[in-house]
Amino acid sequence: MDLLEREAVIQDLTGHLRETVVGPGRLALVRGEAGIGKTSVVNRLAQLAEPGIRILAGACDPLAAPRSLGPLLDLAPRLGHAVRAALTGVLAGTCRPDELFDCLLAELSCYPSLLVVEDVHWADEATMDLLRYLARRLPGLPTLVVTTYRDDEVGRTHKVTSLLGTLAGYPWVYRHDLTPLSRRAVARLARGHTVDADELYQVSAGNPFIVTEVLAAPTESVPATVREAVAGRLAGLSTTARRVVDTLAVLGRRVPLPLLADLLPASEEALDEAVASGIVRTDGQLAEFRHELTRLAVLDCVPAAHRLRIHRQALTAGRSRPLTADDLTLLAEHADGAGDAAAVLEYAPAAADHALASGAHREAAVQYARALRYAGLLPIGRRAALLEGHSLACLASSRLDEGIASRRTAVELRRALGDRLREGDDLRRLSYWLWPFGRTVEAGRTGLEAVRVLEGLGPSRELAWAYLNLCQLSCHRHEGPGVTAARAEKAIALGERFGDAGVVVQARFHAAAADMLGGESGWEDCEQAVSSAMAQVPPEDAGFLASVMCWFTALRRDTSRTTAAVDRAEAHCLDHDLLPQLLCTRAWGSWGLLNRGLWAQAADAAQGVLSHTGSPPAVRAMALTVLGLVRARQDSGPAWPLLEQAAGLVDSGCLLDTGLGWEARVEAAWLGGDPERVRAEARRGLDASADRSHPWLSGPLACWIRRAGGTPPRVPAAGPYAMELAGDWDGAAAQWDSLGCPYEAALVRLSGDAPALHQALAAFEALGARPAVARTRAVMRDRGVRPVRRGPRRATLANPYGLTTREMDVLKLLDESLTDAEIAARLYITPKTAGHHVGAVLAKLGVHSRQEAARKLHDPKR
Repeated sequence: MDLLEREAVIQDLTGHLRETVVGPGRLALVRGEAGIGKTSVVNRLAQLAEPGIRILAGACDPLAAPRSLGPLLDLAPRLGHAVRAALTGVLAGTCRPDELFDCLLAELSCYPSLLVVEDVHWADEATMDLLRYLARRLPGLPTLVVTTYRDDEVGRTHKVTSLLGTLAGYPWVYRHDLTPLSRRAVARLARGHTVDADELYQVSAGNPFIVTEVLAAPTESVPATVREAVAGRLAGLSTTARRVVDTLAVLGRRVPLPLLADLLPASEEALDEAVASGIVRTDGQLAEFRHELTRLAVLDCVPAAHRLRIHRQALTAGRSRPLTADDLTLLAEHADGAGDAAAVLEYAPAAADHALASGAHREAAVQYARALRYAGLLPIGRRAALLEGHSLACLASSRLDEGIASRRTAVELRRALGDRLREGDDLRRLSYWLWPFGRTVEAGRTGLEAVRVLEGLGPSRELAWAYLNLCQLSCHRHEGPGVTAARAEKAIALGERFGDAGVVVQARFHAAAADMLGGESGWEDCEQAVSSAMAQVPPEDAGFLASVMCWFTALRRDTSRTTAAVDRAEAHCLDHDLLPQLLCTRAWGSWGLLNRGLWAQAADAAQGVLSHTGSPPAVRAMALTVLGLVRARQDSGPAWPLLEQAAGLVDSGCLLDTGLGWEARVEAAWLGGDPERVRAEARRGLDASADRSHPWLSGPLACWIRRAGGTPPRVPAAGPYAMELAGDWDGAAAQWDSLGCPYEAALVRLSGDAPALHQALAAFEALGARPAVARTRAVMRDRGVRPVRRGPRRATLANPYGLTTREMDVLKLLDESLTDAEIAARLYITPKTAGHHVGAVLAKLGVHSRQEAARKLHDPKR
C-alpha cells in the first residue's frame, strides 16, 4: 500500500542518513499513535539507504518482563564478535553494561550505519541507558539512530518522558511526528474498494492501520485484527479503568465529563489510566475514543445488560438538565438503547430535523430511521412525514435505494389519507430521483401521474414543480426543443405566479439546453441560468444545474467547456456538501477527460466514482462505461464485462440518454474486429432512439455503421458526424481538433489520404491506443501506404537515460515500492506488460534492483 502523506518525513530521514555518512551522527525520534505507520516509514528508509550503509534493526516487545537489551539481541547476528561477546557477558552477569556500550560504540565508528530501535515505549531500563549513552556520543559516529515510540502511551511518569528530557539539549536530535491521514488520502486508498471513503475516514480518523484493515475486510463491521488489537490494549487496564472505557463506549463519540462523573463517581484516576493507555483521550470537558472503530470494538464486548443500564442512566441524567439542540442526538440514541419508544419519538424526529437544517444529511437519515422503527405507534400522517424526511435525508446523502423506498411508502400513505396535494408532490419527488436511479421509463410515468393528481387541485407551487420535473425529463430524454419548451412555459408561468425563482431558473435552463443539444444556440442562455441559480436558488438546485451542464458539454464533446463546467460544479458541490451532485459531476468529468485523450486520468476519475458506495446507478453506469472504453482502446483488460455491468444497472433508455453507453458498445465491437456486431449494436441503438431528436446521439451510431462497411440510415447528425457521413473526412477531423478530441479526429482520418493516415497513426500511438494502431497499420497496408519510420520521441531524447514517458511513469511507481501487479493496476496495463517496462527501466538505468532504480529518480548522477 502507498505511504501517502509520509513523503516529507521520509525525505527528512534520508537527508539525515546522507549527512551522517560524511558528518556527525544524528538521532531521529519518530513518534505517533499506534497504527500510524512508524514501522512502514523506517522500512522505507532502509530500502532507500545506499548499498554501503549497514542496516541494524531491533525492536522492544510488549512483554510482562521486557527482555534486557532486547533490540541488541535482535541485531546481534549483524554485529562483530566483540559486541556479541560483551552482550553475552552482560546477560550472564560477567560483563558491565558500559563495557558493552563501548564495544558497540567502537563498531559503529567503523562503518556508516542506520541503527533502528523500534517501540521504545516498551523498552527495559538497560535499553534506555544504551540510548542515552549513544545519543551523547553520536557527533563522533557515522551513524543515524532512529527510534520509534507511541506518543499516545507516554504519560508524565513514563520512562520515555525521562529519556526525552535527557535528549532535549542535544542539537543533533530531531523529532518527526506522524499525523493521521487526511480525508483525501483515505479516499485515495479506498479507491477500487466498495467502501464509503467518508465513512471510512470517520471511523478510522485517518489511522493507516485501521484504514488498511477495513479495506481488507469490508464486510465486517469491526475487522477481527482491529478487535484483537483493541482487546490486547484493554487487557492491561485495571477493573475500574475498564469500567470507564466500557461506559464511554456506550455513551457515544464525545462524552461530557460531568455526565461521566454522574454515572461513575470518583472515576478521575481510572480515566487517567485509560488515557495513558492510548485508547481514549480528553479534550477540555469532553472524553472520546481516538478512533470510532475502537469504540465500536469495545462496545461489541460490553454485555447487553450493562449497556441497557448505562443508556437508561444517561437518558435520565440528560432529561434532568436544560435541553439544547445539540443534546437531541445523544438523547435519541440513549432512548433507543434504553428501549424507551416514547422518548425515541420525542427526541429522534427533533434531532433529525435539526441535523437536516444544519446540512448533516447522514445524521438526519440515521435519526429519521431510528424514529421510523417505532413509528407503528404514530398516526398515519406523522408516519408519512417521517418517511418524507427520511427520503429527503437519504437522497441528499446519495443513499438512493433507501430514499426511493421511503418515498414510495409515503405516496401510499398520503393516498390512503386522501391528501392529494402531498401525494402529488411525493410522486413528483419520486419521479425526479428515479432518473439517476436508472429507471427512466418509470420516472416519466410517475412524473405524468404527479401532474395528473396536482392538476385536479388547481394551480399551486407543487404543480409548478411537477411541470418543471416533466420539462427536465423531456430534456434529459432528448424529446426535442418543442416538447421541452412547452413544459418549460407551464412551469415558468406558475413559478412566476407563486414567486418561486428556483422553478423559473431551472425551466429556462432546460429549455435553452434542449436548443443547445439540438443545434448551436442556447449556450449563453444555459450559462446565464446556471449563474442565476447559484445566486438565487438553494444550493442543491444550483448544484443540480451545474452538474447537468457538465453532462451536456461532455455529450457535445466540447472539451474546453466541459473542463470549465466540471471545475465550477465540483467547487460548488464541495462548498455545499452536495454528494449526489458531486458524484454526477465527477462521472461526467471522467467522460470529458476521455474525450481529451487523458485516459489514465479518466480511468482514475471513473474509479473514484465507482469506489463510492453512494454513486447512483446512472452515474456508476457512466463510470463503468468510461473504464470499459479505456480498456478497449488500450487493450489493457477485458472491456465487455464492464460494459455489460453498466447496461445491467439501468434501463435501455438511460443507457441511450446519457450519450456514451450505447456508443461504447459499438466502438468496443469495432476495436475487437467484429464489424457485424458493430452494425447490429448501432442499428439497435438507432431503433431505440427513434422517438428522440438528438444529433449527438444518432450521429455517432450512424458513423460507426459506415466505418464497419454498412450503409447507415438518414438520421440527424451533429457537425463532425454529418461531415463524416457526407464524406468530408478533412472537415470532420478539423472540427474534432477544434473541440479538443484527438482520438475522434484520428478515427475520422482513417478515411483520408496517406498524410491523414500517418497523422492518425501518430495520434493513436501517442494515446497508447494499441488496437487502433493495429487497425491503422492494416488500413495502410491495404492501401499501399508505407509507415514513416520515426526515431525516439522528443521526451525520450530529453531523458538522460533514454526512458520513454511510460517508462518514467513506471520508475516513479517503483519509487513507491509497488509490485508489477500494483503498477499494472495504476497504469491500466497488464502485469506482464508492467514487468516488461520494469525490465526495460532497469536495463536503461544500468542497475540490478528496483531500489537502485528508485534512487536514480532522486539523484540522476548516481
